[in-house]
Amino acid sequence: MDSAFFTDFLFFTEIKTGVFIAILMGLFYFLRQLEKKGISFSTRMLMSTGIGLALGLVILLVGGFPYTPSDVRFIAEINVWYGLIAEGFMSLLRMLVVPLVLISIIRVIINMEQNVNLQKLTFRTLGTLIVTTVIGAIIGISLGQVFQLGVNVDLVEGDLAIREVEPIVTTILGLLPANPFASMASGAVVPIIIFASFIGMAIKRQAKKHQETIKPILDLIEAGYQVIIGIAMIIIQWMPYAVIALLANVIASRGIAVIGEVFGFTAAFYLGTLIMFIIHLIILGLVGLNPVQYIRNVMDALVLAFTSRSSLGTLPVSIEKLTTKAGLNQGTATFVGSLGANGGMNGSAGIYPALVTVMIANMVGTPIDFTFIVMLLLVIALSSFGIAGLPGAATLSVSIVLAAMGLGEFFPLMAIVVAIDPILDMGRTLINVNGTLTTAVVVGKSLNQIDEKVFYAKDETSAVKKKVTV
Repeated sequence: MDSAFFTDFLFFTEIKTGVFIAILMGLFYFLRQLEKKGISFSTRMLMSTGIGLALGLVILLVGGFPYTPSDVRFIAEINVWYGLIAEGFMSLLRMLVVPLVLISIIRVIINMEQNVNLQKLTFRTLGTLIVTTVIGAIIGISLGQVFQLGVNVDLVEGDLAIREVEPIVTTILGLLPANPFASMASGAVVPIIIFASFIGMAIKRQAKKHQETIKPILDLIEAGYQVIIGIAMIIIQWMPYAVIALLANVIASRGIAVIGEVFGFTAAFYLGTLIMFIIHLIILGLVGLNPVQYIRNVMDALVLAFTSRSSLGTLPVSIEKLTTKAGLNQGTATFVGSLGANGGMNGSAGIYPALVTVMIANMVGTPIDFTFIVMLLLVIALSSFGIAGLPGAATLSVSIVLAAMGLGEFFPLMAIVVAIDPILDMGRTLINVNGTLTTAVVVGKSLNQIDEKVFYAKDETSAVKKKVTV
């Protein structure tokens, strides 16, 4: 099979290539059977991670653990065929970026209420969520540099492309949507966000005077958002299959050294999550609430968030704990909980995209200077709303941030991270939900909407029992 047809077109010259393609198809069939039996998405994702890791190691074992795996013909061929699944999945995720950003930002703006009290509630909620998300991003950037993520990763020839440093004025001017359609075509996200914001504000303003005329476009925006979320869920359902190909492909193409990078990223992320959780507790302490009592009050919601990996799925429990345990009124709990489950997520929109961006910037030699950091924080703050709190949605958030930072072409390099997404998503969702709960309690406290007798109910009950005993 040394003809050009097999070597250059079909990329299929060895029996080993066919064997491993057949193994991958068999694993896909196995996952499909699990899905038919009703095995949960989370369980299938965790299984896919283990299977992908094992498959990648078996490929290297058969190849004799080469120093440069791509020099082994059958491994190079497997990388091409597995890449059809892995890179195809990543391309489908990138497909969603522009329509999701455009519709989500418009929807967030037009759904903001007009009432003065609700304005205070809205702006304090948005402000708290954005500030804590930016803090999360700062933590991610710092840990990415401390752990030197991506610094020692060897890229194949052609991956490396160092961006030239531009003056900050030029960078700011580049954010303005001179041609919004060109921005959409090129995937420039920040101009799209600005354009969408103007559309949202215009719709909201005109709706006051021309309610009947504007109503169809309001319905269209809501319908469009639901359609985009539906598409996202269809693609996300394929993630267990893609994870096997992603992880096996990354390990087979990069060798054993990549496993160290995976562990380094995981350690950096969970350390960042712990730091962010402590910052949440400090914020609660600063507004005069007992952090330990807060944890007792919302523990059920946090456990569910960690295990379910869905901010939206946890929302009913979050609202219930905020009202029955934290003493927050139903309206505020529902409003803040719903807003926090759809944007401003400290883990998915803050720590995680910052870490991934730093890693990829280090991989491709982009200098992480002051301008880069300011731009990254601005992008994360602007793009932190509209990403639905569903399993896997953080990958969409990263794709948006990378595109806005001019690193969109290197999106496939994050395959190493997507491959271990289930492990990261548990921590991401926990800190997302805790950020929302913290925001709800802090905002409620600032508006005098926290019933502290309810918040400290367990302590008071213990005190009563103690007095009765005496």
